[in-house]
Amino acid sequence: MAHFFSTPIVFSSAILLRIVLLLYGLFQDAHSSLPYTDIDYFVFTDAARYVSRGRSPYQRETYRYTPLLAWLLLPTAWPGAAWGWDENGTRFEVRKYLVAEPHGCNYQYEGSSEGLLGVMVVALVWAVTKRRIVLAGVLLGLAVHFKIYPFIYGVSIVWYLETPSPETKKTGMSLIERSLTFANRSRVVLAVSALATFMALNAVMYAVYSTPFLTHTYLHHLTRIDHRHNFSPYNTLLHLSSASPATTSGWRFESLAFLPQLAISAGLIPIVLAKKDLPSTMMAQTFAFVAFNKVVTSQYFLWYIVLLPFYLPNSSLLSRPPLGITAAVLWVASQAVYLQRAYALEFLGQSTFVPGLWLSSLVFFAVNIWILGIVIDDIGGMRSFQPVLAKQKASK
Repeated sequence: MAHFFSTPIVFSSAILLRIVLLLYGLFQDAHSSLPYTDIDYFVFTDAARYVSRGRSPYQRETYRYTPLLAWLLLPTAWPGAAWGWDENGTRFEVRKYLVAEPHGCNYQYEGSSEGLLGVMVVALVWAVTKRRIVLAGVLLGLAVHFKIYPFIYGVSIVWYLETPSPETKKTGMSLIERSLTFANRSRVVLAVSALATFMALNAVMYAVYSTPFLTHTYLHHLTRIDHRHNFSPYNTLLHLSSASPATTSGWRFESLAFLPQLAISAGLIPIVLAKKDLPSTMMAQTFAFVAFNKVVTSQYFLWYIVLLPFYLPNSSLLSRPPLGITAAVLWVASQAVYLQRAYALEFLGQSTFVPGLWLSSLVFFAVNIWILGIVIDDIGGMRSFQPVLAKQKASK
């Protein structure tokens, strides 16, 4: 078994899997009414073509991302960069981002960009645990610019970067002394480097693309209404809201849905767990962020799947196989029930909103909350990293 997980075997298996998915994607796109290539891929490459012609990527309808992504995909707009066939205006092009994980590999070949963000997040974990603080700040700023949600990791990382000192007695310290103790060098360097990177990238993009950059990349998500292929319990409400005329007064629920989401993922979880195990806490944060998001698509699952290897080895999901198998079966089965109802709605034209689609989304949400509880219990039972580090420093 150890030989199977050797580097040559893992990379060879990953390459082989990608070849299989590449060929299967070609076949399904050509013969199935349900295409394998995701619509996002065509959004990305169309935006890249606009950029290659000196125009804004936001001229491509539904492009809601940083222009960096369109810039990175500029080679797909070069003559001769694509291969395959042209039929009814459809072009297939080689995907270029590789991540060694089957779920991520599947979305990579569907045309998702989530694998690239996954690389940034894993690199961020490495930089923080190796105490490369400036690099960690740059990666955090880049990741948040690329897609907003990684900002939640900033809370965990800041909380994690405590200066361990067993001699320090916080009892009797003044508020100013506590503040100075909290604002240690690592925390200040992380904050400055992350903010500088984020603001510099935004300044460049705003200088080039002006207000549409801010509107489509950031502000759009405050009032986003996506009710199709949305696993969230909010999906039916979003559908009803999309049919209602927009109001200029008062707050609509889609603008407030992020409050419980952020309270849990960016507040409670990092403060309680970050000093126990940072990578596992980041996984728990992401899992909670996705579960409570008002829009939940299958691509979002990759956000926490890339962090699973940090959590699973010491988890009860592996140490107690019946629990792990039950969790996996329920997670997959609850998705399958929802997808069956969604397929009937979107492809067969059947009205399955209530009770089928709505109830299945509630079941999937309940399964996710149960799994999140297991994850939080596991991390909470881990030995805190900080006292161990303090003892190591004291012994030197």
